[in-house]
Amino acid sequence: MNRRSVLKGAAAFAAGAAAGLPRPAIAQGATRVLRFVPQANLANFDPIWGTQFVVRNASMLVWDTLYGIDNTFTPRRQMVESEEVSADGLTWTFRLRPGLRWHDGEPVLARDCVASLERWMVRDGMGQMIRALRQELVAVDDRTFRLRLSAPYPKLLFALGKNNTPIAFMMPERIAKTDPFQQITEFVGSGPMRFNRAEWVPGARATWSRFEQYVPREEPPNWLSGGKRMLVDRIEWIIQPDPATAAAALQAGEVDWWETPLTDLIPVLRRNRNIRIDIADPLGNVGCLRFNHLHPPFNDVRARQAVAWVVNQADFMRAVVGGDDGLWRPMYSYFTPETPNYTEAGAEILKNPRDPATARRLLQEAGYTGEPVVMLVAQDLAPLSAMGQVANALLRSIGMNVDYVATDWGTVGARRASREPRERGGWNIFFTWFAGADCTNPASYLGLRAHGEGAWFGWPNDPAIERGRDKWFAARNAEEERAACEEISRAAMISQPFTPTGFYRAYQAWRTNVSGIVPGPLPWFWGVSKS
Repeated sequence: MNRRSVLKGAAAFAAGAAAGLPRPAIAQGATRVLRFVPQANLANFDPIWGTQFVVRNASMLVWDTLYGIDNTFTPRRQMVESEEVSADGLTWTFRLRPGLRWHDGEPVLARDCVASLERWMVRDGMGQMIRALRQELVAVDDRTFRLRLSAPYPKLLFALGKNNTPIAFMMPERIAKTDPFQQITEFVGSGPMRFNRAEWVPGARATWSRFEQYVPREEPPNWLSGGKRMLVDRIEWIIQPDPATAAAALQAGEVDWWETPLTDLIPVLRRNRNIRIDIADPLGNVGCLRFNHLHPPFNDVRARQAVAWVVNQADFMRAVVGGDDGLWRPMYSYFTPETPNYTEAGAEILKNPRDPATARRLLQEAGYTGEPVVMLVAQDLAPLSAMGQVANALLRSIGMNVDYVATDWGTVGARRASREPRERGGWNIFFTWFAGADCTNPASYLGLRAHGEGAWFGWPNDPAIERGRDKWFAARNAEEERAACEEISRAAMISQPFTPTGFYRAYQAWRTNVSGIVPGPLPWFWGVSKS
């Protein structure tokens, strides 16, 4: 029996056993508690220090933002009541909504937002661009702060409201003054839910309680924008790294919503009339094999190209989604399929027949002589575990000495931040995915920044990619934006900041007594109710 068969059988058996047991009496108020199985363990809780989606998703409940994008990627006011911009586009003045409070009861002040933006700008790609232009960022009074730039930055409001990591979350000044390269230890926000720190058991559970003093906006909720009205009093994240256990818990009603059910278990779940299944995000996900550009062998572009010449996206995607070929497609691009900027410019390295001989030649030219290649693989995230297994066999087939480090996603998240060589605790490859919503354009696309030490984990340095990105920001129309994306694509296909392993969509599953779940690049908890 293979792993997929074992999981299917285990899930069916566990669900059947649970159904045959007497059900416990439903505790009073159970409909006010939403039990959720997240994609991974919440091992740390600082949304600025790192970029893990699981941290971002949890942070949405605790910390609010000045702006929030809607499902058209338009930034809308969130904590901000109004803004003014000078005629030359250099001076922005923001005024906060009245009545905003932190979870400790203190009022939200402009100086809190100034400190929060200062910390965020150090770690975020768009924030770094704003920081380079910043002439002044000061609090004018308790509800007003001013940003003065040396040159216009037309994408400013999008940067402040975007959904990809790190998000510009607002924190009290005392917390926001934490070194951006150190994790915060206090989790006080002004969002719709309070984090129950005393109940947090990493690897098992995290919980939130409704913040009664939160005042939502009047507009209907739309992604990160509008009124974040919480219709439950408590949210419990139940960490279930074993898919069969999570499936059985959902079928038995022990949990209400599973963020990332394993595709192979979907047929079992569909047979339960009390469970609904749907695509979690129509914009899907972009698989990523990420290189460390600082150290051998992948500091040499030829070694990165060697891997790209043998990556077969069909192998990766079928390992991720199983036998449902409708969930994936080849992606000979760095941009999300079926969106305006999708381009296959320069993509022959991914599109042409796979060429192990060329790969071996390139490795030899790069000076590779069999040194260990440290590959970090998160076993508790099924898509990443699947990609790691495929890549392990693939790299060994072209003569690479793979040091396969099977661990958990929290450990990967911490270790990938190390810039040390492999012999001192560093790494050479890790796997992740980007939300398709983050890959529609270069604005907030972490994986496509290539400005060396300021870039995302892996730290690629490619001026050609950066020149194309600058042209996209300067574009006057959609045609110029697309031309800039083609230039970026051609450069990236040569330098391989990462190798795309394909495009795929994923399911989510929830009990039929839960309503208000809306598809998108992350789970939106506001507007979700339970009967």
